[in-house]
Amino acid sequence: MAAYGLYSHIQSNRRRSFALLGGLFLLVYVLVYAGALVAAALSTNADLDTLLQIAWIGLLQAAPFATVGTVLWIVIAYYFHQTMIDAITGGREVQRADEPRLYNLLENLCISRGITTPKLKVIDSDALNAFATGMNAKQYSITVTSGLLDRLNDAEIESVLGHELTHIRNGDVRMMVIAVVIAGVVSFFVELVFRLWFYNGISFRGSRSDDRRGGGAGAAILIAVGLLVIAYILSFVIRLALSRSREFLADAGSVELTKNPDAMISALRKIEGRGELPGATSAVMEMCVDNPREGFGELFDTHPSVDNRVAALVKFAGGHDPGPIALPPPGDEPADHGDEAAPVGPWGSETAGDRSSPRLSPSGASDNPDASGGPWSDPQAGSTAMPDTAPQPGPWGPHRGS
Repeated sequence: MAAYGLYSHIQSNRRRSFALLGGLFLLVYVLVYAGALVAAALSTNADLDTLLQIAWIGLLQAAPFATVGTVLWIVIAYYFHQTMIDAITGGREVQRADEPRLYNLLENLCISRGITTPKLKVIDSDALNAFATGMNAKQYSITVTSGLLDRLNDAEIESVLGHELTHIRNGDVRMMVIAVVIAGVVSFFVELVFRLWFYNGISFRGSRSDDRRGGGAGAAILIAVGLLVIAYILSFVIRLALSRSREFLADAGSVELTKNPDAMISALRKIEGRGELPGATSAVMEMCVDNPREGFGELFDTHPSVDNRVAALVKFAGGHDPGPIALPPPGDEPADHGDEAAPVGPWGSETAGDRSSPRLSPSGASDNPDASGGPWSDPQAGSTAMPDTAPQPGPWGPHRGS
């Protein structure tokens, strides 16, 4: 059933998680059967029907071991997936003392919605990207790059954190981890079967023929190869089945948290085309805010294009698109992390770093001699006193001349 809103999307993700786990075991059994069929074709002189029966018996005998191995794989992924991802990307956990700016932004967002604050990790890279990982509240973490911290302002970083928090809140992170596990299991078994085939295929081709095998070996191997290809394609389709609408919903969730669609738009524009993480696998890139490793006219993309995401924010959240943003090379120009200066008003200007009211002495005068007084302040502070001249008559009585 299609998900039409945020909460139906969360429920849909929970159902899909269980369906994906069931599909994982089904794919493993298909791969085991394909491997048993190849083994039977390489070792038994029989027709196709006999080879299929032998492979089925082999599947039944190997099913308990395949089930235990798959469960063990899931357990390892459940507890150690973050360690493996950190080893690939070089992420390191940080505390408030290490990154107070980043930690405070995330903590404020979590407090505003009553969400448990996830762990924070930083990758030392000039790339601009971020992703969330974890299977439960104790494991959830958000990883950002140092390049993103250096080149985005506070409002934009807050929007990126809100995007990743929404992925956690919606259950997208758990879905992605399960999809990565499935892809890993399928790739492992496919490689194992093909290695078995190629290592034994030379003796098969060189010393045995289809005639001596009852004519079924070649067909059996073709069926096995077909099953392997189907399993590999299905593992790929499963990753694509994680609807790209999750990114639109995460963008919308970020705007709901921050109330700032323009910050989300400018963050996407700055990240666009600058998110490549060196050494990261495709599975890790699929978890990121933006995945630059895409093509084929979005047919096989795991993320919608930045243009489409920005267009959705403009249309439904009232944001404004500045267009592609050009950034200087890393290190040439640090980002302005503070807020922009407030406009000058009739009561004087205030600096970006001090938004508090003027400090007054007990007598009522400001302690800051440089502060602008305004029209109702002491005329001696910042303005010239009017000359004391004699009153002159006028149509409404005496008045003081200028």
